[in-house]
Amino acid sequence: MVRADTLSERAAALVEADIVSGALAPGARLGIAEQAARYGIGATPLREGLSRLVARGLVDAIGQRGFRVKEISREDLADIVRIRSLIECEALRLSMVAGRGEWEGAIVAALHRLKLYVRDAGRDFGEGRAEFDALHKSFHAALIAACGSPRMLAAQSDLYDQAYRYRRLMMAKFADPEEFLREHEAIADLAIARAGEKACAGLAAHIATTLAHVYGEGAGVST
Repeated sequence: MVRADTLSERAAALVEADIVSGALAPGARLGIAEQAARYGIGATPLREGLSRLVARGLVDAIGQRGFRVKEISREDLADIVRIRSLIECEALRLSMVAGRGEWEGAIVAALHRLKLYVRDAGRDFGEGRAEFDALHKSFHAALIAACGSPRMLAAQSDLYDQAYRYRRLMMAKFADPEEFLREHEAIADLAIARAGEKACAGLAAHIATTLAHVYGEGAGVST
């Protein structure tokens, strides 16, 4: 028999995939009966899965009426970017203090895998390709992996996913693969060199480009 928490995790993963891909549009009502039939999952684990996505900022609970996919707006993305910058930059500071050779090696390896994928894909790489999405997120996770705070790591992961939904819905592809790689390489080099404030400033500026890139307010590469 499949455990209830495993079913609710599966429900959350299935709904999340459809939200970030745009198959479930911003503001779409998530009726329990309809979605249970859609995913072939019982009403109770589906409700629990949706509650998990509420906690992660991808779904809104509507009192006793059920759930909706969270709406998108420039103001919401600006808030995501602001909070992500605060958390991720502090986690980077802590990682630069606590991190040792294993942390440095993980950053180098994550960057190398990202480079190989991007250069092989050329100008065809971008959001929405499963391998790229995983490699991109893994690089950002590697930067802060030595921070020593499970809650900070979880919060950064959730905020990354919330920002990713905007990029997936509103961006086609990156303009310049080499610019994308240079920006990530510069942050990695500063972090490994323990260049304190420069590394944090570079990461903060990099995260801030999400807003400009998604809403077309100037140049920038995605975070």
